[in-house]
Amino acid sequence: MTILDEDIDSVERERLGAWRIPFRRIGCEVGRSGMKDRDEVIPLLHTLRRRRPTLFTRDHGFYDPKLRHTGYCLVYLDVAFDEAACTIRRFLRHPAFRTQTQRMGKVVRVRHSGISYWQVDKESEHMVGW
Repeated sequence: MTILDEDIDSVERERLGAWRIPFRRIGCEVGRSGMKDRDEVIPLLHTLRRRRPTLFTRDHGFYDPKLRHTGYCLVYLDVAFDEAACTIRRFLRHPAFRTQTQRMGKVVRVRHSGISYWQVDKESEHMVGW
């Protein structure tokens, strides 16, 4: 299950829909409106654990190794607002993150220069290129 934080704008959501990338939005299909901070969103992800969600957000506070959990993936999009959809699509097609299984247990930061991530049971940050 792909979940978009409320900070991903409607134009970018429309692009994802046009590319047939299924997603749900916090505040509409999942959770309630106004859920933005870690104190509310992380417990929500724990309730969705069986669906193995991947949350995409522009909130840098989610790129924290303390938030690693085997039941979900957090992806911080460190790109411009109008690049969110392209970056999400590119990330979901990346050989290292293509499947849910590959993504679970990771806290990820996506940039133009590459992808860095923390993984459950690993003590160091990893980096991969595009």
